[in-house]
Amino acid sequence: MVKDIVVNLSVREDGGSVGDYAVSLADALSAHITGIAFVYDPIVPVSGTGYIPAEVIETQQADNEAAAKAAIDRFAQAASRVGVSAEPLTLSASLAGAGEQFARIARRFDLAVVGQAEPESSAVEEVIAEATLFGSGRPMIVVPYIQKAPLKLDNVMVCWDGSRPAARAIADAMPLLVKAGRVEIAIITNERGKEDQIEGTDMGQHLARHGLKVDVHRIAGGNIDVADALLSHAADSGADFIVMGGFGHSRLREFVLGGVTHSILRAMTAPVLMSH
Repeated sequence: MVKDIVVNLSVREDGGSVGDYAVSLADALSAHITGIAFVYDPIVPVSGTGYIPAEVIETQQADNEAAAKAAIDRFAQAASRVGVSAEPLTLSASLAGAGEQFARIARRFDLAVVGQAEPESSAVEEVIAEATLFGSGRPMIVVPYIQKAPLKLDNVMVCWDGSRPAARAIADAMPLLVKAGRVEIAIITNERGKEDQIEGTDMGQHLARHGLKVDVHRIAGGNIDVADALLSHAADSGADFIVMGGFGHSRLREFVLGGVTHSILRAMTAPVLMSH
């Protein structure tokens, strides 16, 4: 059961969609939701003279505080409109440390919601998503920056390759899958070394035993990479929610996103639940 959700609220002026989506998720699951808006430390510019006027830093700090307050206000209003139990929190963080800070917080919740990083903007959303995926020990939903609609589960696509992260994601997504109108298990058939190992119908039978309406669809990837094949099929099938394992590898105590995970996070057009 998912009864306690945390969302990282975007402090961009047009970033209210992640909070709105998270509220709709909490409403559907009858869950409590905590919205966190970070007041980011000012970025001190490099000066040839070595002197930075105090008013430059003070202005940036005031702007960051105003942005966090606006995000909190949007979130509180969205929760109030639908009657969801909600707690807004404002916390201070550096751009570099926000990801680890949010991941630690997310460990105390059933599910974390973050926004997709928008191209050519601050990379802080991407840092938070990666840190949460690998550092929270909890499932994470990433909401596309273009998302305007609330939670929709008419057609859920589950990405299955027989791996541990994929199995974990499916188990973590079960409170949402049982509410889905249709569940499609998508399998890329030309993944090296996996063609003959995956029995997709077995996972289909497992989900069917939970009372789900399940279809198994094998996708011939051809010369297209796995992420492109999955995103193309999601678009063709009208998937409004995607479930997949989040892959990465450790490098000098840091996790680095796997290729498919990275591509999905960059190009996703529907909310994605990931687990690692």
